[in-house]
Amino acid sequence: MNFSRSIVTFLSLSVTGLAVVGTVIAPPLGPVAQAQTAPASTATLERDAFNRINAYRKTKGLTALVWNDAIAVQARIHSQNMANGRVPFGHNGFAARIAATKVLYSGAAENVAYNQGYAEPAKQAAEGWFKSPGHEINIRGNYGLSAVGVARNAQGKVYFTQLFIKPR
Repeated sequence: MNFSRSIVTFLSLSVTGLAVVGTVIAPPLGPVAQAQTAPASTATLERDAFNRINAYRKTKGLTALVWNDAIAVQARIHSQNMANGRVPFGHNGFAARIAATKVLYSGAAENVAYNQGYAEPAKQAAEGWFKSPGHEINIRGNYGLSAVGVARNAQGKVYFTQLFIKPR
């Protein structure tokens, strides 16, 4: 079995209007087994991460988030921009992403992560978010719409952006 150093990094942001409610940076986790199969498509990873978030919400007695394609486009663009180095890893442009969805909202939040070297990158991202208080607050938040965007760069890093919106 191949083992390599794997990395995972997370950031979260939650806003109501323009006030930042919480930001957390979680430390990287330890190494795990290297994937032995071809990597999953980014579309598969997006749905996998989204479904894991909804399964987690269900265990907490919360309603499922509804996938929104306009939100998915913005989340995907942000992940692609981070993966390609056009923007730094983080929340730069968050307000513009939310506005670009054209969804009227009363609250919004964002979780981002990247990892490398994991057999199940969506599982790793979601589980990292569950263990991080700031991310978990966003996941358990009173939001109705959401989507996950994923991008992979040439170095094999997999970037995740999940946007959450509470529609008006």
